[in-house]
Amino acid sequence: MPERILPYLPDYYGEVLDFIQLARTEDLELDQLEGAVEQLFADQFVETAGLQAIKRRERMLGIQADPAVETLEFRKQRILNRYRTKPPFTVRWLQEQLDRLVGPGMTIVSVDPDRFMLYVTTSIENANVFKEVQYTLQTVKPANMVYQQNTALHDRIGLEEHVASRSVTWNYKLDGSWQLGEKPFATLGTEVRVI
Repeated sequence: MPERILPYLPDYYGEVLDFIQLARTEDLELDQLEGAVEQLFADQFVETAGLQAIKRRERMLGIQADPAVETLEFRKQRILNRYRTKPPFTVRWLQEQLDRLVGPGMTIVSVDPDRFMLYVTTSIENANVFKEVQYTLQTVKPANMVYQQNTALHDRIGLEEHVASRSVTWNYKLDGSWQLGEKPFATLGTEVRVI
C-alpha cells in the first residue's frame, strides 16, 4: 500500500507518531474508496457487475432469481437477454439470440409463413435456461404467429416388437348372480408368444 497522505504533509509531521498513524488510517480509507469507485464503474456494465448490481437490475426487470440454483454468469446472461429483446426481430436475430443464450448449435429456428408457425427445436437440459428461452420467444414472437416447441434428442432409441396372445375369462354375469367386488371382472391367462 503506497503512502497517499503523508507525502502531502509538511516534512516535520513525518516524525510525529500521531500524524503517521492518522496518515495510515486515511490511506486505508482512500484504498477502500478507490475500490468502491472501481466497483461502481464495473457495476455500470452487466458483464462486469457485482452481485449487488445484478440483484438491483433483476429487481428493475422483475426477475425472480434463485441463487441456490442459478449461477451469477447465467443471471448476467439473462439480464443481457432481456435488454436485447428490443425490436425489430428477424429469424436471424432470434437464432443469434438463442445461440448466445443456450449455446451455438443447440437451437434451430424455422418459420412456416403459410401456416403462420414459428418452430424452435432445442436440446436443453437446464430448466432455468428453458424458461428464459420461453420468455424470449413469448416476448419477440409476433401476435399472428403460433409458437411450437420441438425437442431434439441426441440419444438412440431401440424398438423390439413381439406379438403374443392371452386368453381372457370373464368372471361376471348380467343375470344378477355375480356380486360386485367378489371376483375381478376378468381373469387373464398366461401369455403365449406368437411371433
